[in-house]
Amino acid sequence: MAADEGLDLVEVSPNAEPPVCKIMDYGKYLYQKKRKVRQSSQKQATTQMKELRFRPETDPHDLEIKVNKARKFLEKGNRVQFTVFFRGRQMMHRDQGYEALESVTEALDDIAKVEREPKFSGKRLTMVVAPIKA
Repeated sequence: MAADEGLDLVEVSPNAEPPVCKIMDYGKYLYQKKRKVRQSSQKQATTQMKELRFRPETDPHDLEIKVNKARKFLEKGNRVQFTVFFRGRQMMHRDQGYEALESVTEALDDIAKVEREPKFSGKRLTMVVAPIKA
């Protein structure tokens, strides 16, 4: 019957008793299946992690520019990781890095919450902030 109509005989449920088969265009069936998967993945909201890097001695104005960039990321729903890099003798003044991250936290207090507190790993001090759900 399928050959007479120029279609394919497709086994839909092989585990059923007796197995269920349909007469359909198999190529069209595969296309519709892929299309359905693609549309369902488009509907999912994906959040990304954005990273902003600076040094402990970064100028306050430059830090303000970084904060404004982070604000834009947070408004789009992304999380932001702030990384403070230390080089050589800067490691002796870790408090400068903590102060910089504290000023960032205060500046973004209205739109973000701290997800991961400032933490040292190697020569980096990192902190993650996430947008506050409205």
